[in-house]
Amino acid sequence: MNYDETGTVTDIDGDLRKRVAGMGIRVGKRLRMITKQPIKGPVVVIVDEAETSLGLELAERITVGVD
Repeated sequence: MNYDETGTVTDIDGDLRKRVAGMGIRVGKRLRMITKQPIKGPVVVIVDEAETSLGLELAERITVGVD
């Protein structure tokens, strides 16, 4: 995803599902990218009106269908 894009989570790698569920990130949830730091920095998304920060390695394991 790019800055300010929105989309729906379509898949999450198996073992990661439980880790990100507590952040509100689940298959079928809508989210919006608000920050993507350069050089492997964190990604910040809004899900259910809350900001959540993910390391780039985790974010790359979540598939999002962009609108």
